[in-house]
Formats: sequence, structure tokens, C-alpha cells
Amino acid sequence: MLEFSHQFTSEDEHQSIMKELKSEFIKEERENMSDLEPCRIKHTEEEQRDPKEENEESEELSEVEEKHHVKPEEKPLSHSKPKNIFFKEKRAEKSFTCLQCGESFTYEQSLEIHMRVHTGEKPHSQSLKSHQKTHTGVKDHVCFECGKSFTWEKHLKQHQRFHTGEKPYKCSHCGKNFSWLAHLKTHEQIHSREKTHTCDLCGKSFACKKHVRIHMKIHTGEKPYTCDQCGNSFTRSSHLKEHMRIHTGEKPYTCDQCGNSFTQLSNFKEHMRIHTGEKPYTCDQCGKSFSLKKSFDGHMRIHTGEKPHACDRCDKTFLRAAALKKHLTVHTKEKPHSCSLCGKSFSRLQSLKLHQKLHNPVRDHVCFECGKTFALVIHLKQHQMIHTGEKPYKCSHCDKTFSQSANMKRHEQIHSRENPHKCSHCDKTFRQTASLKRHEQIHSGENPHKCSHCDKTFSQSGHLKTHEKIHTGEKPHKCSHCDKTFSQSANLKRHEQIHSRENPHKCSHCDKTFSLSSSLKTHERIHTGEKPHKCDQCGKSFTFKSRLKLHMKIHTVKTLSNKVTSCVS
Repeated sequence: MLEFSHQFTSEDEHQSIMKELKSEFIKEERENMSDLEPCRIKHTEEEQRDPKEENEESEELSEVEEKHHVKPEEKPLSHSKPKNIFFKEKRAEKSFTCLQCGESFTYEQSLEIHMRVHTGEKPHSQSLKSHQKTHTGVKDHVCFECGKSFTWEKHLKQHQRFHTGEKPYKCSHCGKNFSWLAHLKTHEQIHSREKTHTCDLCGKSFACKKHVRIHMKIHTGEKPYTCDQCGNSFTRSSHLKEHMRIHTGEKPYTCDQCGNSFTQLSNFKEHMRIHTGEKPYTCDQCGKSFSLKKSFDGHMRIHTGEKPHACDRCDKTFLRAAALKKHLTVHTKEKPHSCSLCGKSFSRLQSLKLHQKLHNPVRDHVCFECGKTFALVIHLKQHQMIHTGEKPYKCSHCDKTFSQSANMKRHEQIHSRENPHKCSHCDKTFRQTASLKRHEQIHSGENPHKCSHCDKTFSQSGHLKTHEKIHTGEKPHKCSHCDKTFSQSANLKRHEQIHSRENPHKCSHCDKTFSLSSSLKTHERIHTGEKPHKCDQCGKSFTFKSRLKLHMKIHTVKTLSNKVTSCVS
């Protein structure tokens, strides 16, 4: 096999030669392995080596080493072929093949490990011990920062990234960093837009298989995670954990700018945008940006015209759920929130809180133009539009503009002829709740507002204020054309239409136009035949109030004549 001559000079030289022979053999082995095609079965009966042959070869190598080992006092051997001659017969490549799936391996041990896939054998007791910790609840690994304990060390290391802020996994598309590899993989599917997992029931697609499993719980109604405090159930364990913080009062996410704490990470991130000014959600239609996703979604519906929230009583639709809730109070007339100072009731708690500020004598919001103060900032903003002349709300029917959205909505009801507010006594309908309230005082006979000068009472505070100007002689409303003054703004507007000759209110029956909406309403009774003014003496009805007053004089004369007759007799 080898040709050696006894010409070695030293024992060290002999050892170095043997090492070179071994390393050369390993190098050739690797080169041959790299030449092989992957997963290719290439061996013959001659290449199938018996383990006994391998043992014999190793024994032969030992004999050669022993035979040519030189003692210090002896002369060493020499050799005529220094390299690449000892291991001429090479070990066959991938000589061990799995009979189940055809996969080949270089080493028998690798084949034995592979066979466990088919046999299901799990011989390792260490893995079993780790698994058993899930049943025993043993958590040996403790975080020294917060005291939280974990079953496995790798989970502790992952947790510690919360404290260190370490994010070793970076997205190759956008450069975003993540603490966990699983989060990076989930994130990268956003860039690929690949949604390979589909729900069999509704056809919705998902990027991750686990998202399909979570989604399926919507169809099955499964909520396996239950709160032991209040009995609420959840589809996800993470939702239960967040819910439990309501009971524990835990707020783990704290803002380092202002000290506010939050129970949920999403709320914390949204809050931080107040300090950073970040607005990641941008409208591709108008370029407006938003810090919150829900605000962005609500804005996009303005462009699409989508109104997903529908009233189940009148089929009216709304952009936002809050607007639907507010609308439903029209039907229910429920007002559970009452003011403790004046007894006024409100359908929404927010409205009550705003109202209560009106009772507070402190008015923090000051107009820098005229020095007027307001209890509510919204009232200040509305007031400032008087100085700026700003009217941002435009009617979609006639291009008329308004400083307040409420005034625009009230105006648009003229075009739609919509009267959603109905009187419970006479079935009369009104466009505004305020008009309904004023009307219902006719039935109740209530006049809570009393004049301090003449003891006259009124059903509305506005009427009282107007009446008191008779006593004071105040006329604050001045015409811009002829300097004439009026005690009421309505009278001023009526007067100014003389100068403008404007008649914006048109009859839908005969095309006649009027300067006042009240004049239009009175006129339309001619076409509709409506007679809202009824005599309480004889039951006769009239179209106009003036006609009723004339009619009432008949009963007055009759009453007087009856009294005279009774006196004579």
C-alpha cells in the first residue's frame, strides 16, 4: 500500500507527514462530496462498504503509524511518496439510503436519525424534561429587571429585549427592526402581498396560517379564553391579557414625555404620535394625513361616499358609528344623563359634560379680538368666525355657506323637506328638536320664562329676551344700507331683503318666491289645504292665524250680548 524507506530525520517530521496525509484525505473527501448532485442515489455493490472494512482500514493505519514510529535514539524512516498515497481507496459518497423515501446519507448515524421521522421515535429524555415543565409549571429562569419568570431560557432572552430595546431582526425591504424573527417574517408578508391561506367558509385570504385559525373562530363563535373575574370570553389569549389589566389596574406602557400610562401597546403608540407629530396615514385623494387609522378610515368614506352605519328604524345611513348612536336618540327619546344643577337631560354623557361647564362661572376661553369670554372652546371658535368672516360649511344644493355645520344641516332640510321630529300630541313634524320642544309647550301650556318688568310669561327664553327689549328700548341690530335699527335680528334680515330684493324661498307648487321661509310656509297651506289654527270654542279651523283671531271676535261679541241679555232680564 505504501512505499516507505527508513530515511526520516526525526520523530516530529514523521508526525507532520502523517497529519498531512490525513488532511489531504479529508480535503479530497470534501471535493468529491461537492461534485455530487443533491439527493442523487449513486452507488454500486462495490461502493457499498462493509463496516468491517472500515475497521480493517483504520487498524492498518494504526499499524503503519506504530511500525514507523521512531524512538528518539533510533533513525527515522524515509519515504519515496510524501503525499496522496495512503488513502487511495476512498469511502463511497452517500452510501446509506432510506428505504422509505429514497433520501441518501453519507454516514450511517445520519440515516439512523433520519429514520426517526418515519418511526416517530423520540429517544431524547432532555426534550422530554423540557416538555414536562409545561405541566409542572416550573419556571426556573427569572428576569432580574421586572421579576417575571419563564419555563425556558430562550423565552427569558427574548423577554429581556423588552428592557434592552434590542431588535436584531431587520426587514430587507423597508429597514424596520424587530425583536423576534417570527414578527419579521409576518411583517415581510406585507411587502410580498402574498396571501396563500384561505378561509373555506367565506373565502377571505390571509398571509399566515395562524391568522386563518383565529379568523375561523368568528364563524364557529368559539371564545376559549375566559376572564375569571367577570366571565367575559375572548377569541385570543392576548385579548384576555389586555382585558385582565382592567381588573388589575396594570398600565405597563408609560410615556417618557408626559408620564401618561396605558394598558395597551396600540394606545401607547397612538399617544406617542402626539409628541412626535407623526401622521403615517395619508389620503391619496386630497393628501390629508392622520395619526390614527380609524380617523383615516372615516375620512376616506367622504371620498367614497360610503355610509356603513345604517339606522334600523328609518334606514338613514351614517359615516360614523357615533353619528348613528346620536341619531338613535331621536327614535328612543332616551336621555339618561341629567344635570344636577338645573335638571336638564341629555342623551349623551359628552353633551352633559359640555353643558355643565356653562354653570361654571369661570370662562377660560377669551377672544383676543373683542375680549369676550366663553366657557367652551367650541363656542369661542364659532364666535371667532364673526371676526374672520369664515363660512367653511357649504350647502350642496344652493351653494349657500355657513359658519356652523348645525346651521348648514338645518338649512339643507329646506331642500329635502325632511321633518324627522314628530310631536307626540298632534303628529305634527319638525326639522329641529328645538322647534319640536317649542311646539310641545303649546300643548302643555308651560311658560317658565317670566319678564322682570311686567310679569308677562313666555314659553321660550328667546321670546323673553326679545320682549324685554321693549322695556329697555335696545335695538342692537343695524341695517348696513340705511342705518335703521331693530330689536331682533330676524326683523333686520327681513328689512334688508327690501334693499336686496332677494326672494330665496320658492314654492314647489306655483313657483312663487318669498323673502322669508315663514311666508313660504304660510303660502303653501293654500295648496295643501292645511288648517293648523283651530278655534277652541266651536272647533272651526283656519289656514292663517290672523283669520282665527278675526273669528274669535264673533265669540267675544256673542259672549258680551249674552251677558247684556242676562242683565236686562
